[in-house]
Amino acid sequence: MTSLTELIPAPRAVEGAGRCGFPFESDTALWGEPGTEGTQRWLRSTLGAALGLPLAPGREGEPNTVALRLDETLAPEAYRLEVVATLGVTITGGSAAGVFWGAQTLRQLLGPAAFRRAPIDPGTTYGVPHQTIEDAPRFGWRGLMLDVARHFMPKEGVLRYLDLLAAHKLNVFHFHLTDDQGWRVEIQRYPKLTETASWRSRTKFGHRASPLWDEKPHGGFYTQDDIREIVAYAAERHITVVPEIDVPGHSQAAIAAYAELGNTDVIDTTALSVWDTWGINPNVLAPTDNTLEFYEGVFEEVLALFPSEFIHIGGDECPKDQWRESHTAQNRIKELELADEDELQSWFVRHFDTWLSARGRRLIGWDEILEGGLAEGAAVSSWRGYGGGIAAARAGHDVVMCPEQYVYLDHRQHGGPDEPVPIGFVRTLEDVYRFEPVPAELTPEEARHVLGTQANVWTEVMEDQARVDYQTFPRLAAFAEVAWSALPAPAERDFADFERRMTAHYARLDALGVAYRPPTGPLPWQRRPGVLGRPIEGLPPHR
Repeated sequence: MTSLTELIPAPRAVEGAGRCGFPFESDTALWGEPGTEGTQRWLRSTLGAALGLPLAPGREGEPNTVALRLDETLAPEAYRLEVVATLGVTITGGSAAGVFWGAQTLRQLLGPAAFRRAPIDPGTTYGVPHQTIEDAPRFGWRGLMLDVARHFMPKEGVLRYLDLLAAHKLNVFHFHLTDDQGWRVEIQRYPKLTETASWRSRTKFGHRASPLWDEKPHGGFYTQDDIREIVAYAAERHITVVPEIDVPGHSQAAIAAYAELGNTDVIDTTALSVWDTWGINPNVLAPTDNTLEFYEGVFEEVLALFPSEFIHIGGDECPKDQWRESHTAQNRIKELELADEDELQSWFVRHFDTWLSARGRRLIGWDEILEGGLAEGAAVSSWRGYGGGIAAARAGHDVVMCPEQYVYLDHRQHGGPDEPVPIGFVRTLEDVYRFEPVPAELTPEEARHVLGTQANVWTEVMEDQARVDYQTFPRLAAFAEVAWSALPAPAERDFADFERRMTAHYARLDALGVAYRPPTGPLPWQRRPGVLGRPIEGLPPHR
């Protein structure tokens, strides 16, 4: 039985917590109002399997029952969890999502055993203490960006990460599907995107300055049925999958498959292969009608697979050197009466903003889409500090705050010599816990454009699932509390209490098989001795 003070993320209010509790036994039933069927399935398949209980269908109002209810007077993702020792557990949500988040809290209250796939001690009675929890999230966008382009994560690993998001009450999965180093989604009208662009011949091991290579081919992709399965699995957990198809930069893999997409009047694009190293790539898409038509075809299939309101088009780190040298690009600048190459990128982004808007979707891109003029109706993922998000919000555009210096989880967690492939600034668990998504410079009206926040996991130096786990956890738990809970100002947050609650949470992560970084430092098999990183000393710039 877990103490209410061990919950992560911290709930808004807990009342009447007592030592006596409601026991989950073999005849404990499960009943739910219409609209709660998804959580009923989840409770039976997850909690039922972990505790060895059938959670058979019950009837409304009967004792010894877990009851799921809806109450439209609550905010959509809010919930109320009531435990009465002699009656049972009632979870009331403002929507089906609220009920589901209440079920996540119930799982934590039952203890680490509830996070396993099968009972470890059959016959044990688990219970939850008598109490009432009132809770609701601070932000509507609570996300994790996972880069599967640099290192491919098989479908089962993606489904596992969706479960990990759900366990932390995160509700957006930003799926980074394409980059210079690989194309990961099947597009049926362009088969070479997976035949050619999804595989590279070898991979740089460590930072791009490292002399080490992994000489075996690397790659993989998700079929359209895989994507449908991932999206449906996420939806059952009230997680929205936002796909990212990168344009006009980060596109060498696509150009390697279809050479006409590149700047053919500047370089021999037929000689390009899927990139095998890291960094900012100079080979960007040509600003031609053929390129626009090609990507419209890509996005048509993407829209059929992903029902999300937002579609991410990247838009970051697009070097303009080839456009400066390209007669085709320069003629397009003249034809459109643009000032320069920055405005040409803005024109490219605006094209897809208009195209997506006409189909009832919204474009979101990294804050470089501000260069040359912000695309009308577009939202911004502010990654280069807070500045892009502040500028966008002041211009009336929606923003997701994900500044590199706080929530890029590929940055190293400690300054010690054993930290594997140390990248960037030291960003500790406490640093993430003290992250504030809403910049103080914004007025209340401007701050309403902050949709929420997300943590980003770039996988250049994460060659497998264990490395992704190590970089992501336990910092994702701190981020989840920042995104969900109504915390005080960063300097006033009780990190000591969070650390104390993490003691219980580590046991949950252990039960889930998460290869997190231990508080005492990396375990021997988590180190990567001799693999060059790119550590940056000192504190990162605040803005």
